Amino acid sequence: MHKIQFNEDIQPLSTFRSKVSSYFDQVKKTKRPLIITQNGKSSAILLDVGEYQQMIDKIEVLEDIKLAENQISDGLAILHNEVRKKFEKKP
Repeated sequence: MHKIQFNEDIQPLSTFRSKVSSYFDQVKKTKRPLIITQNGKSSAILLDVGEYQQMIDKIEVLEDIKLAENQISDGLAILHNEVRKKFEKKP
């Protein structure tokens, strides 16, 4: 995900409503999220679909890594040479 530019990527809801189409184009073009504020506080984020998918993919990989780390800590790891021996055995 690209770095947010505070002067362009944070807009109040009233401005967003009046320029919805241009903000969709901006997010698509820059690949940066748009933070929408309501009553002076952040309220929602508009994000390019491709950037969202990449973010989800990264989260899934990190979750897999965390699961593997937990399994290793719990003693559920299988050494590489043990796996190799299982696959080398002929039926």
